[in-house]
Amino acid sequence: MILLVVGPGPGALLVPEIAHELVSAGHNVEVVLEPRTKLFVGPAAFATVAPVVEAPSASPGALVFAPATAGTLARLARGMGGAASLFEVSVGIPIVVAPELDEGTASHPAVRQNVALLEADGVRVVGGTGETGSPVEVAGAVLNAMGGPLSGLRILITAGGTREPIDRVRVVSNRSSGKMGRAIAREAWRRGAKVTVVAANVEGVEPGVGWVPVETYRELEEATMRLAGEADALVMAAAVSDFTPAEVHEGKIRRGGRRELDLRLVATGDILRAVREGNPGLFMVGFAATHGDPVPDAREKLARKGVDLVVGNDVSLAGTGFGSDDNEVYIVGREGEDFVPRASKREVAGRILDTLAATIGEERVG
Repeated sequence: MILLVVGPGPGALLVPEIAHELVSAGHNVEVVLEPRTKLFVGPAAFATVAPVVEAPSASPGALVFAPATAGTLARLARGMGGAASLFEVSVGIPIVVAPELDEGTASHPAVRQNVALLEADGVRVVGGTGETGSPVEVAGAVLNAMGGPLSGLRILITAGGTREPIDRVRVVSNRSSGKMGRAIAREAWRRGAKVTVVAANVEGVEPGVGWVPVETYRELEEATMRLAGEADALVMAAAVSDFTPAEVHEGKIRRGGRRELDLRLVATGDILRAVREGNPGLFMVGFAATHGDPVPDAREKLARKGVDLVVGNDVSLAGTGFGSDDNEVYIVGREGEDFVPRASKREVAGRILDTLAATIGEERVG
């Protein structure tokens, strides 16, 4: 059971969503409202999600304070009673604190010292200035702290699509939005992994994970090769350009009355193969986007690149693939393939990670 202690502040309005995220992940949740919290949110806001209680019905498996005021931080850090007394009987369980502080309060020496004391005790502090952490960020931090089937694994994920410059204005690119890679990163983090994302032209940043922004094939290759040696698994979800302009023009190419423009492209390298050669023990997942049945291409890629799994999808299917919120894939391994019918990319990410965890487990046992 996860106990949510809700403090008085505007961020309390977001806590029902945090509770929903945790319940959706399969956990029981109970809610305690601190004094004056009902000025912002009441029991009715949690009615369809989790019970509001005066005291927890059992010892919690995780404890969350959101939003946490400066007073709550002080009571937690100094053992001063109140709702913070729950902290004293919860040593050894994951504790997440989501402060809601204005800039002046957050920078006060006493508040900074209290945060440092909590972090030294192993408490995870999410956010801290202005608005409290987002529901996805707070819930993800709780789930990651509680551990899961990927606990202890360091997973490197590439996401998005590379852009190869023609001049200082135009690029050669593809339609990848990075949604599939972000979904995998989020689910891996929620399952206990330490996650790093090499993000090629992806809007926003996924909370809770390491984030390395890149633009071109060369930058993606350099970052992936550099970080692969520190990872237990690589999930290569980025759409990488197969070709790049042979020459990048300075400034902007102007039309100048011309009706045609010759553009010479040269092939880029093979990042998966290069990573495999340098990291023979790394568990690797590749992607194969095709028009039509993806299984033959996925099987060929599995053998040719020496990876452990290949996720194949048919990009000609309407409503799936690039830019969409859904996907439909085959997860192809050495022992066979698993068909994942059309579902949200979050669900597809979960199935990919289920297979990754099971396959890594089998290899370690073997």
